[in-house]
Amino acid sequence: MAAQPLHVLIAGAGIGGLCCALALQRRGFRVTVLEQAPELGEVGAGFQVSANGSRCLADIGLGDELPQLATQAAGKQVRLWNTGQTWKLFDLGAESVQKYGFPYYLIYRADLHALMARHVRERQPDAIRLGAKAVGFTQDVEGVEVELEGGERVRGDVLVGADGVHSRIRRAMFGPSDAQFTGCVAWRGLVPRDKLPAHLHANLGTNWIGPGAHVIHYPLREGRLVNFVGIVERSDWQVESWTERGSVDECLNDFRHWHDDVQRLIQGIEQPFKWALLSRQPMDSWTDGRATLLGDACHSTLPFLAQGAVMALEDGVVLARCLAAHRGDPAAGLLRYQALRLERTSRIVRGSAANAARFHNPLLADAAEASRYVDREWNEDSVRQRYEWLFSYDATTVDVGGALDAQATN
Repeated sequence: MAAQPLHVLIAGAGIGGLCCALALQRRGFRVTVLEQAPELGEVGAGFQVSANGSRCLADIGLGDELPQLATQAAGKQVRLWNTGQTWKLFDLGAESVQKYGFPYYLIYRADLHALMARHVRERQPDAIRLGAKAVGFTQDVEGVEVELEGGERVRGDVLVGADGVHSRIRRAMFGPSDAQFTGCVAWRGLVPRDKLPAHLHANLGTNWIGPGAHVIHYPLREGRLVNFVGIVERSDWQVESWTERGSVDECLNDFRHWHDDVQRLIQGIEQPFKWALLSRQPMDSWTDGRATLLGDACHSTLPFLAQGAVMALEDGVVLARCLAAHRGDPAAGLLRYQALRLERTSRIVRGSAANAARFHNPLLADAAEASRYVDREWNEDSVRQRYEWLFSYDATTVDVGGALDAQATN
């Protein structure tokens, strides 16, 4: 009699959890995704998916649909906070495909989330359980048992905690984690294109840098929307939640004296949200027996390298490949996954923190000094050193430790 496929429980149906589910399904695993929310949905925000992430999306079977869903960025640029002076950062578009094999996408998070959920359910209609809040778990040599709020227990062979920065699975494994307020508050919002002048419709990722703050914006949904993120140093807001509402006037006040283009972007936001940025030290370990963590649950990062969601995509693909290569010993597969991901994710966490100082440097207050600073910090060699190792990474080919990693099944 053929052996039953391993049953993997995934706590959390965010981008990382659903990517992991699809990567596992395509390698013959059964999955149950336990999502605490009563219905699926993602916050209305955009995120950037560099080639190392879009390669993962292709691996889980979404490559053909992404071009109709996402915007391919033509490039990235840096602008100075008060004068608007512009420096080219790097080309993307066809160059990303030519150099790394995959596009650089700008994606509306809710659109990708809905696409992932549809594919998971097409492969296994009962895969996603809603209103299923994981509050703890136990394990033995044969599997894991997750306890849900309300007392129900769900049994599986492996548990993946993909339940975000406030992960209950991480707490159950390692106890409470310390987080330090960075002194920065982040704003986000969406701006309809028709509220902006034509020169702000460019198909580019733009990073405004200034003393004590920076702004990032880029197009979504074929340019019909512009995603806005503004990060400012202030100490009077320490709520770490993406759903806390702010006001346009408060956001404008945080970026007073900034260039008119920044002011117009903020004025066009229909509902801004704000959250405190907290930092956490990289973990030394996030696996215990048949339980492991993924994405923000184990390596949450500041949003200064545009790699937070991409790391979760990489995690999902590498984890699935490791379990496929060690089907007879899931615990060994999870340890291999951890070993492959620890150094890279820790480096990204540290690199993102370093970028905060780079984006907010006091030297940017003076236009002449700012020009010299940008030429030094964003010259071609410096940019290559900061980004080449990120974009060239291939989660689909890293050595998972055996010849049993079969190709994804159709």
